[in-house]
Amino acid sequence: MTVSRFAPHRTTALMLAALLACGVFTGARADGGEDTLGVQSSVVLPEQAKGKPPTWAGKAFRQGVVSVANPYGAEAGARMLEQGGNAIDAAVAIAYALNVVEPQSAGIGGGGFMLVYIARTGQTFSIDTREKATAAATRDMFAGVPQASRKGVAVGVPGMVRGTAKVLGEHGRLTLAQVMQPAIELADQGFAATPRYSSVSCTDRALNSPESEAFFCPGGMPAAPGALVQNKALAETFRLIAKNGPDCFYKDMPEKGCDIARGIVEGQQRSTIIVNGVEQANKPGTMTLADLEAYQPVERAAVEGSYRGYKIKAMAPPSSGALTVIQILNMLERFPLGDAGAGYGFGSVKTLNVMAEAMRVAFADRADWMADNDFVHVPGKGLLDATYVSGRSALITPGVRMTPDPLPGDPRVFETAGLEPARALALSAPVTGPDNGTTHFSVVDQWGNVVSYTNTIESSHGIGTFAGYTRADGSFRNLGFLLNNELTDFNTTPSLNRVTGEVGYNDVQPGKRPRSSMTPTMLFTPDGKPFLAYGSPGGATIINSVVNVTINLIDHHMALQQAIDAGRISVASAGSTVTVENRFPAATVDALRALGYTAFIGDVGSVQAVLIDQHTGKQYGAADDRREGTVIGLPRRR
Repeated sequence: MTVSRFAPHRTTALMLAALLACGVFTGARADGGEDTLGVQSSVVLPEQAKGKPPTWAGKAFRQGVVSVANPYGAEAGARMLEQGGNAIDAAVAIAYALNVVEPQSAGIGGGGFMLVYIARTGQTFSIDTREKATAAATRDMFAGVPQASRKGVAVGVPGMVRGTAKVLGEHGRLTLAQVMQPAIELADQGFAATPRYSSVSCTDRALNSPESEAFFCPGGMPAAPGALVQNKALAETFRLIAKNGPDCFYKDMPEKGCDIARGIVEGQQRSTIIVNGVEQANKPGTMTLADLEAYQPVERAAVEGSYRGYKIKAMAPPSSGALTVIQILNMLERFPLGDAGAGYGFGSVKTLNVMAEAMRVAFADRADWMADNDFVHVPGKGLLDATYVSGRSALITPGVRMTPDPLPGDPRVFETAGLEPARALALSAPVTGPDNGTTHFSVVDQWGNVVSYTNTIESSHGIGTFAGYTRADGSFRNLGFLLNNELTDFNTTPSLNRVTGEVGYNDVQPGKRPRSSMTPTMLFTPDGKPFLAYGSPGGATIINSVVNVTINLIDHHMALQQAIDAGRISVASAGSTVTVENRFPAATVDALRALGYTAFIGDVGSVQAVLIDQHTGKQYGAADDRREGTVIGLPRRR
């Protein structure tokens, strides 16, 4: 088998039909396993989350599917679909529920990107709820600040509440109060701690403040699996938003009992924090009530591209996701991935080598050219130009680790006629803050509306502090949700663009959104219908998780669940440090090290996906066992 099998005359329609016919894209649903945690919830922990094969693989549905990284979140979304809601209603319900059961990963103290397809109009768009820098933010605000990601200076103006209310009001079928009800019940009545909740709750970052320590580490220990976890403070906060709408979150309105904005502002201004058991001075944030009141989400068009004839739509800047994913895939199109006879089978050293090199080249471009397009011109057209990508791909030699590390190219040449290419300067790459936490889920409803949504508070537990304030009597008014540390996704050290010599594209500016890696993604048929929605958490590795799964499906002809379960490789910089999952043989890792890579073993992402067979109308789902991935398909089979 040779690369010619990818020749352009093989139309996407025929390719898709063949893939669907042979069951390449399959998966769907979870009724859960036999064992239940049984505390204040009927939700069943899925077999996959207990190390067993998922129960939903290959099962099809027609009335909606949700794929979520947590069983309680999946239940909240399925409940909305069963109550007549659509994919937008379900997605918003899931987002709020995950604030309760995955509080370390996401919630109303942060933001994210929701990619939406509306079946009635054929429109695809995204809602950008990314956090923003404050009006008083400065380019050097992190200078000389140790542990900046744990301090108030890192808190961005959160966007989830206003963004979800916007898309719900414009495209949902249910009210905000209705979709928030599952989350209110989970917070108020409690839920049985899952194994993952227990394992990630009582971390060092959870000890940053007395309130977070008391909640996540009661008595110095996390809640045991099966133990009841309640968050009455968060339930009350949710009730305020459900009753009064998003303004209750963004405006201080004491006459309505809306004190959430005050809690956000004062929460980032605490005088001290605790790091490694030692109290130290906080670097307060500069967010004001005016910053909160001014926040508005943005509706953005998706970035479009293709890979071997499949149309891809994914998140535009300030996400670097779509541009980097598509660039990596396009650089790899000249290699016969999937051809085991040529040495390019799944997991082969040859395959992993060219994937790693494409990632390195794309991340070199990402470091200098991708940021908030509202503040700097991101040369997206040039970055995806076929001639530019071909030149970048030419840097890759199979069986070789590129040395020295690749520098960014100059994609502006392919955007502006007559522009002379510039030579990259030997400057250090921009420094960015930590990336983890985060969650992703995907939804399709009975009408064919689709949502792919990645949500985050940045690092696990954000800054490790709950929103709240000290009352006149000296008691603490805890609002029950964690504040993000999203601003450390800016260049924390002021930088220069290595091609233009100008101020770094991702340096801090007032009102600017920090660059993100979140990549909610959809694949489309030739006539513009989505057949796959997917994405992942994982910081900069999000991009590579999407790349890995895409290649597994299209090149290695895997089933959807198989494509998600398979081992992944990630390089999240221009350097030669790679993360390789232990799902690959040790000999493979050793071979990569022999090529000169510094290889570490670790998990890469947690992909949740839904698929729609446009020929039959059947819907499927697949979820990731790297977390407690759960699929529920409707109608449920009792």
